[in-house]
Amino acid sequence: MKSILLGHALALALAVPGLAAQGVDGSTVRFAQIAALDGPAAALGRGMQQGIAAAFEEANRAGGVHGRMLSLDSMDDGYEPDRSVTHIRQMIAGDNHIGLIGPVGTPTSRAMQPIATEAGLPFIGPFTGAGFLRDPELNNILNVRATYAAETEEWIAHLVDTRGLKSIAILYQDDGFGRVGLAGVTAALDRRGMSLVAEGTYTRNTTAVKSALLDIRKAKPDAVVMVGAYKPIAEFVRLAQRLKFTPEYATISFVGSKALAAELGAQGEGVIISQVVPYPWNTDLPVVAQYQAALTAVDPAAEAGFVSLEGYIVGRIAIEALKRAGPMPSRAALIAAMQGLGTVDLGGAELRFGPGDNQGMEQVFLTRIDANGGFEPL
Repeated sequence: MKSILLGHALALALAVPGLAAQGVDGSTVRFAQIAALDGPAAALGRGMQQGIAAAFEEANRAGGVHGRMLSLDSMDDGYEPDRSVTHIRQMIAGDNHIGLIGPVGTPTSRAMQPIATEAGLPFIGPFTGAGFLRDPELNNILNVRATYAAETEEWIAHLVDTRGLKSIAILYQDDGFGRVGLAGVTAALDRRGMSLVAEGTYTRNTTAVKSALLDIRKAKPDAVVMVGAYKPIAEFVRLAQRLKFTPEYATISFVGSKALAAELGAQGEGVIISQVVPYPWNTDLPVVAQYQAALTAVDPAAEAGFVSLEGYIVGRIAIEALKRAGPMPSRAALIAAMQGLGTVDLGGAELRFGPGDNQGMEQVFLTRIDANGGFEPL
């Protein structure tokens, strides 16, 4: 009886202009984003917002999805789980959005995911490689990017197997995100009969890295791998250079590559960053050419980058699932469509989903900041 009543309510909402259920009315489908839009991780939330909006507006210019325009409402959680929980509870209670798209961060996603799953809320394209979101039992989640375990393995393969470095230290954010990265590095080194020579931590949403730097420097590592956001990572590299401590540096896609390069300026040259989307300036790839055109259409002054390209791909996947959900979309219909996506080829970014597999892409690409603050593929 409950499902029948919900079906009648949705049909009524679609028939009466201005009356929305689950974010759907006769003319619009609304998605919500809960992410850092201010503070040390703001470039990540804003980059995802920019890319998703570019994909949505591209679809809207072509007539929308089943005749409805797509809308994105972004809410700032400051990269703090308590604020994330407040927003998602209000979002679910308000019943004004069909799903959550482009949330940013491991601790924030860990706080929101159980609430979203319990409510049957689609959770699309989180900007995190945390393994818990890949649980095959979580049928309301759609991941785009490779895992942090894959990224950390790629670092160690490059630094140890290719470069022949012998001693590796780590700086990581002291929370669930950082510890996932720590576990990945530890496992990658263990597979090679190695272990970390030093560890240093800092507190989320701070740049208090000096103590960690002094501890790590004592071990004289060949390389320091870093799991964090751009402001504390930039502070670590700047302080290290002042102290004439110059190991190799590698950091994770979550850092926000363009933001890190901008923070470091000339001091960023040589820093290695793993990426989980194609090179955003390679317009030989159809998906990149389409992304750049969509980005420029929304904001002619916008600059391409890894984070907004990921947001664009997330937006495109959400659109594909919404198309398959049919002309009478609901959260349940969208989740069912998400589960049946199979292979989606965007032209240079192929995503493969299947039974028990909610992660679309597996590839990791290594890049390095060049002398001009740009990026070169490794």
